[in-house]
Amino acid sequence: MNVQDYKGIFVFIQQVDHKISGVSFELLGKAKELAKDMETQVTAVLLGNNVSDLCPELAKYGADKIVMVEDPALEIYATEPYAHAMTQVIENYKPAVVLYGATAIGRDLAPRVSARVKTGLTADCTKLEIAEETKELRMTRPAFGGNIMATIICPEHRPQMATVRPGVMQKMKPVQDAAVNAETFSVDFTGHQNVEILEVVKSVVNKMDIQDAKILVSGGRGMGCPENFQLLRDLADALGGEVSASRACVDAGWVEKDIQVGQTGKTVRPNLYIACGISGAIQHLAGMEESDVIIAINKDENAPIFEVADYGIVGDAVKILPVFTEKVKEAMAARNA
Repeated sequence: MNVQDYKGIFVFIQQVDHKISGVSFELLGKAKELAKDMETQVTAVLLGNNVSDLCPELAKYGADKIVMVEDPALEIYATEPYAHAMTQVIENYKPAVVLYGATAIGRDLAPRVSARVKTGLTADCTKLEIAEETKELRMTRPAFGGNIMATIICPEHRPQMATVRPGVMQKMKPVQDAAVNAETFSVDFTGHQNVEILEVVKSVVNKMDIQDAKILVSGGRGMGCPENFQLLRDLADALGGEVSASRACVDAGWVEKDIQVGQTGKTVRPNLYIACGISGAIQHLAGMEESDVIIAINKDENAPIFEVADYGIVGDAVKILPVFTEKVKEAMAARNA
């Protein structure tokens, strides 16, 4: 393999029900930064059926070019046709880098494609950068349970491939008048549809995803018991926010996994993050330290959470939260009076 033959950064665009997932916009923004250092272009790879109307949105968020594969076989995500389509795109265009979101779809698709094109894959990256001298992609991810950060390179194979967790990168500000060339690429799916999807059953979820919340009130082991999480809910309701938790609470069975913040949970970037009874292990900090404003409440004045907090309160969160909530309600009432 001659690695010099591979050029450009490709981003797999995840779309479900004709709606582009947020992580795809985040990856386009990061790819735009990397492309400057590599002196190359960003190409969005859009797979689906009748999805050409999504192209203008991709142009706004950083795509210099779009490669589109449209076929009824891609109407609903299925492993085999999507993996076949991505493999064909990569073999034809020879990109130097391919990025995927570390979603359920991205984690299913990326390793299968990497095996087919005989290259490596770095999963769940939290940092991507270009080496100055070699122009190779440096892919950083947590290792050994999040206790160290490992930087991985792929010098002898192409493309260099990585999945990136949602919420880690930031999407760029949209360029309203941006327009790019969208190229249609034809793929033969004969023999690559070995699963028939009979029905898609969707569950209705009324609560907001914590990754979309602007305000998060998060609880840790210091909350003492699951019943005390109502104190977090009371404050979150007063502020118009959502409740989240540390891994310790999830492991103890106090709360559901989908509200876990941290290296093995979700990465969040709210405007306000209130950490209650959370010591601040490195795995948790990795999931929330990019929050705009962090308030920490903890009995241990030496807790690591105070090192990243903008404001800290040393004390028992269970005793402080009711007072905090009452003061917030009073302030809100005065503002609306």
